[in-house]
Amino acid sequence: MTQHAPLIIDVADTRLSKADQRRLAHPLVGGVILFARNWESREQLTKLCKQIKKVRADLLICVDHEGGRVQRFRTDGFTHLPAMRTLGDLWFGGAPGRASEAALAACNAATAAGYVLGAELRACGVDFSFTPVLDLDHGGSTVIGDRAFARDAGVTTLLAAALMHGLLQSGMRNCGKHFPGHGYVTADSHLDIPVDERSLQAILADDAAPYGWLNASLSSVMPAHVIYPEVDSRPAGFSSRWLNDVLRTQLGFTGAVFSDDLSMAGARQIDGRVVSYTEAAITALEAGCDLVLLCNQCLANKGEPIDDLIDGLSEAVLNGCWSPSEVSEQRRQDLLPQGYPLPWDELMVEARYMHALGLLP
Repeated sequence: MTQHAPLIIDVADTRLSKADQRRLAHPLVGGVILFARNWESREQLTKLCKQIKKVRADLLICVDHEGGRVQRFRTDGFTHLPAMRTLGDLWFGGAPGRASEAALAACNAATAAGYVLGAELRACGVDFSFTPVLDLDHGGSTVIGDRAFARDAGVTTLLAAALMHGLLQSGMRNCGKHFPGHGYVTADSHLDIPVDERSLQAILADDAAPYGWLNASLSSVMPAHVIYPEVDSRPAGFSSRWLNDVLRTQLGFTGAVFSDDLSMAGARQIDGRVVSYTEAAITALEAGCDLVLLCNQCLANKGEPIDDLIDGLSEAVLNGCWSPSEVSEQRRQDLLPQGYPLPWDELMVEARYMHALGLLP
């Protein structure tokens, strides 16, 4: 096993620059997250992924590819996947007396969506998508909205489990987000620091319930950049109380924990003061995160914040301010996909894939 490589970073363009290659080769970097700006075509995406794997074969190539409005690749043959609310609507859309049939059909469609999502990404060389969203739709959050399956925690859990089954059929792992729940607050953590005033008991009984019910199925979890002051003064992604005491000990989760993007407004203040990316990363890792993301820095800032973070975390290791974790590195390695993907042309005529397409709402 290599040294713990907790950093997930971005790249600027549709192919790797020499600066990208240098950053990705650093032993503290464990993966890359792709965005729409990294896309031109399936052929280009496949070449980019091969470039990344040539730098280091164990780098985890990630993307936010949920369906609906959060889908990075939409052209050149990629299926337009439904928003998760569409699956929830299918669950509740049964005729009187046939509710169970509608629920089962919705689960089947969710499995189909998971398989199509994972198989198409893997055919182009992408390893991992940050999905499913486990947030509940309380009706007030515009950043979550139709990304959520439903308001009901049980329905959300069953549809997410079905979607994750489809991902697993494609060989792809999963990521439940945003623990313990982002759907109740109205503020957008990309731009603000949302605060959820509810008690721990109320959150565990509602928004966080899917994480306990799915503790044997979830490969990874991403906490919310939300403060829950009745539990901790820090956002969940920087809180050992949330990540160790609640998520791991109380809810029984054993997989990997990602921080959400450290460039978001909700990650830039800890304990009432503005912090550097390095301090934010170390705080998240010490609180219980295994991996930390820093996104959207290569294009606007020429990657300088990524270089500063790599240098800062390297210095922290040398000074004994942070210690790499073998357990965390094993969790990262466990997220790499299983088995060989079908090439795109073979996937297009595969019976399971064609059947799955027909099940999508």
